[in-house]
Amino acid sequence: MVALQIVRSFSLLIVEDDKEARDIIAGMVGLEFPDCAIFTANNGIEGLELFKQYTPDIVLTDVNLPVMDGVQLAREIRTINGNATYIVLTAYSDQTIFDKFKDIGVCAYLLKPIDFDELFAAIEKCRVESKP
Repeated sequence: MVALQIVRSFSLLIVEDDKEARDIIAGMVGLEFPDCAIFTANNGIEGLELFKQYTPDIVLTDVNLPVMDGVQLAREIRTINGNATYIVLTAYSDQTIFDKFKDIGVCAYLLKPIDFDELFAAIEKCRVESKP
């Protein structure tokens, strides 16, 4: 018997405090991108620790998070890896939030509720843009 090993071509960290939303996003991304290693966190501190441990290719983060918000998380990650790639999720279309992430560097900015076709397109776009 031969064991098959799935080769992971990229990795994604999902930081979302709503467990149901986080699980749905992780499941849908896993179905669309079976070659993706997915890590999940429910707040900014957990997200930062997972980023330090696994250095995922893309960080998908909500803006409003407990303990450490998405903007603070992105700034902390930026000090660890200046080339980190972000997809931002928010329920608010506030220009101020977008400007904060624009200064940090964001690949995509998506409004909730999530349109999965838009999310999948954003992930693909970020994969292409983040390749060396």
